Amino acid sequence: MALPKLDIPTYTLELPSTGEEIKYRPFLVKEQKTLMILQESDDRKDIYHAISKLIEDCTFNNLNVSQMPLFDFEYVFLKIRCKSVGETTELSILCPDDVETRVPVTINLDEIDVQVNDEHTNAIVITDKISMTLRWPTIKDISDLNDNNMMNDIMILLDRCVQEIIDGDTVHKKIDMTKKELSEFIDSLPTETFEQIGKFFETMPKLLHVVNVKNPKTNVESEVIIEGIDSFF
Repeated sequence: MALPKLDIPTYTLELPSTGEEIKYRPFLVKEQKTLMILQESDDRKDIYHAISKLIEDCTFNNLNVSQMPLFDFEYVFLKIRCKSVGETTELSILCPDDVETRVPVTINLDEIDVQVNDEHTNAIVITDKISMTLRWPTIKDISDLNDNNMMNDIMILLDRCVQEIIDGDTVHKKIDMTKKELSEFIDSLPTETFEQIGKFFETMPKLLHVVNVKNPKTNVESEVIIEGIDSFF
């Protein structure tokens, strides 16, 4: 006699970048096992690859995960996690006033959303005639970055995220550029342009949450910003 098949619930969410409605299901036991193993791993690339596969499976392969903006990726994962292991989680928050005391804080994950900065723009003005447009980075773009070298990371992301270079009435698409041409163009940019480029990455939509913590040793209350998938994984 065949064993019974379980009915797995499905839910819907809206992608923050487009408003598109997506169906998803919770983790299964085999997927939860994978995540538990990955929590012991220091290999960011392996972790992101496994989470990408999990998102694809839990959204019935209806998402091109490698091309999703990073904040969409993080938002979808968080929603799947909420329905799989519960809406609340306890984090150990470092108190910023002494940078040594940690406080346990319970967070409702379902209340966390993508925050949009009104100052964000993807248009980088270089001269009166020349500008370029950037796209949001994906999980594939950031999986091999080195957090210890911010300038190098920005240079790598810039190379990957350039969409167009506009020269007057001429629009050069990324697909039509050689790696050498793009590299030479980036190397020739004036240094003040990097303030705009840094602001693009700094102000792009982010999955973040603000929590209030009170240091039990000093009684100082502080606001702490939690952001990124690593904070909720």
